[in-house]
Amino acid sequence: MATQFEHIKLAQTLPPRLLKFFARFPPVIRPTTTSIETSINTSSADPNADHTESTHQTSLAPSDMPNPFKPHKHPETGRWHDPVYSFRRQADLVKLAKDNGVDDLLPFTFKGSQERTKRREEHGLRVKGTGIGQKVKGKIWERTMKGRLQQRKQAMLDMPAMVQKWKQLGHGRGWKKFPK
Repeated sequence: MATQFEHIKLAQTLPPRLLKFFARFPPVIRPTTTSIETSINTSSADPNADHTESTHQTSLAPSDMPNPFKPHKHPETGRWHDPVYSFRRQADLVKLAKDNGVDDLLPFTFKGSQERTKRREEHGLRVKGTGIGQKVKGKIWERTMKGRLQQRKQAMLDMPAMVQKWKQLGHGRGWKKFPK
């Protein structure tokens, strides 16, 4: 009874959007307990005399309602129906549920935190140039900046020799190395 009281208290603290969602699409809880009892009496002449076999299985079947986060096919017409909640609204519900600690009760969605972490592990960041040995394309001035800075640095290092040569040739007579 205490767990039921705790669930009621938790439901009272949820925001109205989550309450409305869980009222419309209640979470499916699937506790499964399986126990098999078999006793066979071989001393009797009748083979069915004391033969007891019972199978006990408790499982709440998933509701007839399809997942509101996925498109589904209508059973009679065969037409596809859009999901009840768009990706944006799914993300909002997942954020709300995560803030309130009930994100495990939501149906499967690609916006769920488990699915997002799984996808991040599989695919990484997926930003071009962030991998090992990759470069971001960039603008042309960004791509050529490194070479220009090296060229400028080399020109500054060679400047005293160039000034000396300029003075020796007579201030520009016969000078062929005008900077571009």
